[in-house]
Amino acid sequence: MVSILHWQSETFRSFNGLEKEKESTSPTEKLARKESLKVQKKNYREEKKRAAKELFSALKDPSVVLSNWLKVRGMLKSWTKLWCVLKPGVLLIYKTPSVEQWVGTVTLNACKLIERPSKKDGFCFKLYHPLDKSIWAMKGPKGENVGSITQPLPSSYLIFRAVSESDGRVWMDALELALSCSSLYKLTAKMCREGDVSSFSDSSHILQLPQESGLMLNDSMLEHTHMENDRYSDKSERDAHEDSENAANENGGRLSEESDMDQSDDLPPNLQATAYIEQAQEEMGEAGEASQVETVSEENKGLIWTLLKQLRPGMDLSKVVLPTFILEPRSFLDKLSDYYYHASLLSQAVAEENPYCRMKQVLRWYLSGFYKKPKGLKKPYNPILGETFRCCWLHPQTNSCTFYVAEQVSHHPPISAFYVSNKKDGFCISGSILAKSKFYGNSLSAILDGKAKLLLLPRDEEYIITMPYAHCKGIIYGTMTLELGGKITIDCEKTKYSAEMEFKLKPFLGSSYNVNQISGKIRLGDDVLATVEGHWDGEVFLQERKSGQQEMLWNPSPDVRSQRLKRQVVQLDQQGPFESERLWQHVTSAINDRDQNRATQEKFVLEEAQRKESNDWTYRYMEIIQTNHPWDADICLVQFEKDGIVQTKERQRRQRNNYSYNRQKSLLTRLCDGPPSGFPAQCARCSREAKDIALMEASIASIQKTQQDIQK
Repeated sequence: MVSILHWQSETFRSFNGLEKEKESTSPTEKLARKESLKVQKKNYREEKKRAAKELFSALKDPSVVLSNWLKVRGMLKSWTKLWCVLKPGVLLIYKTPSVEQWVGTVTLNACKLIERPSKKDGFCFKLYHPLDKSIWAMKGPKGENVGSITQPLPSSYLIFRAVSESDGRVWMDALELALSCSSLYKLTAKMCREGDVSSFSDSSHILQLPQESGLMLNDSMLEHTHMENDRYSDKSERDAHEDSENAANENGGRLSEESDMDQSDDLPPNLQATAYIEQAQEEMGEAGEASQVETVSEENKGLIWTLLKQLRPGMDLSKVVLPTFILEPRSFLDKLSDYYYHASLLSQAVAEENPYCRMKQVLRWYLSGFYKKPKGLKKPYNPILGETFRCCWLHPQTNSCTFYVAEQVSHHPPISAFYVSNKKDGFCISGSILAKSKFYGNSLSAILDGKAKLLLLPRDEEYIITMPYAHCKGIIYGTMTLELGGKITIDCEKTKYSAEMEFKLKPFLGSSYNVNQISGKIRLGDDVLATVEGHWDGEVFLQERKSGQQEMLWNPSPDVRSQRLKRQVVQLDQQGPFESERLWQHVTSAINDRDQNRATQEKFVLEEAQRKESNDWTYRYMEIIQTNHPWDADICLVQFEKDGIVQTKERQRRQRNNYSYNRQKSLLTRLCDGPPSGFPAQCARCSREAKDIALMEASIASIQKTQQDIQK
């Protein structure tokens, strides 16, 4: 057995020439092989440089294969018009034809192209990586590291839609040409390896393509080219796309892979909306009483005693300058937005058919705005006159957006106005809050006097909502504790449903269970339908009066907290001088650095500037009237915000809005009077139908005129 194995081993070695090679190898041959390897490595490095120069030359070449508007589908399955510039081997995507706002660069060397069926008008095609790797270059044509802000785009594919089939076929042919250019470069390199790089760019002019201004590139872009992008493929985006496609297939094709929501239909290219980015971080205090209690240091106690010497019981604190150590580093206008991280509950309320269920859902949303607390006992900045704040929340389930805009419209008394809108989901909120504070010796109260008006647009229902007050005790003796107190109401005049809630202060001899307690009722007229008990930062139970059945109305569990909508904010460098974050940035920086002296100085500078300029001022949006008509999917395209104004872009009407009612009326008069001279008389039936058509046209014109007047 051993001899057989030895024979097989010897046969294998002799068959592969290993024995002979070992015997014939000499030091001279080893040296020659080493030198050959050096030459190969040198050629390898030169080949890499040559390939980089080819790409650099192609991108600098002013020849453009094709450039035009295309609609690109984002990860949320909504479409955006983008300016696409196709060059050999790459597809450059911009926001506008000026090619200044770069969005991204698609490297075509590993992409595949396929026509894609679509229910929508136009022609769809898909550019994708066959192995689900990233198709994006790491830098822009001018060395940009970050592209312009648009809706999120997939990492491993892009779906395009052209206006017509002919345009789509042109793009398909041009992309096929651009995809083949990578192989063309390799073939050309073999014939003129020693030639100058300019020969490659010269050869591209044979195509006789339209000329555009050349795009300047940095060499740094070429150091991180095509294949390295595979490391940056976004698995979560790919999984989300696959899940959505599987869900569509499981529903028997009822859900199309393309959303009916097309945010770019009929949008002019110059339509500019505010660019938002996701908030970097969100500060959340602990649940329970721990985050509402604070022990004051000895240094700060001296400041409090100095302040208390200036106060008298019952005194209004609106004109008192508070020390900065009790300030939460954000504006009160920002704090008012805490109620909309669960705005999806309002979207669900609009969809409820039962008015009682709608009231429960509105109450559930109302309670969702209280469990977010600052770390410690803190008070937000008092907004200065003319200060504004804006943000928004994206709704992934409905592919909509909730916009929030707030402004400080008065300083004495301090009044904050706000407007919230998500017309696609069918709700708007507006209101104003007068912030008052009272000192009672060992405690003080911050009273939010005002009302908010919630409109459920498709239901034509209006809910009037009030707010509790904040109560701080233990200022002189005891532990400083912050609580919510008072009675609030939610009333709907149309349905006659109402909710009453009482926020209870902790009794003097109460236990920890009595902290943050609430109780209330839901009524229909004077009849009590259900009672509510629980804690405003914890579990809240609802019990039906007739059946005795109990259900969980609200519970901010970890699972519920994970469903908080992601807030989008405006970048600091794009904010106006009176927007909250930019206005208070130096005070916030000092507080975060725990430099109380600098924070006090920066705060004093803002307050002094306000006192000098508060004599003559009119709030910013006095002339703007918001239209609250329901969302019409046939007319409304997209809701957006620009310069603090929430607007709705609508499709262009087929009939001009200025088509006068008098013209329709004159047409009706002519038809009723009979045919003009020289024409044969109509039969009775034709005459009646002509009159009916004229009446319908006159009615349509009247409705259009009314809508136009309302919009004005």
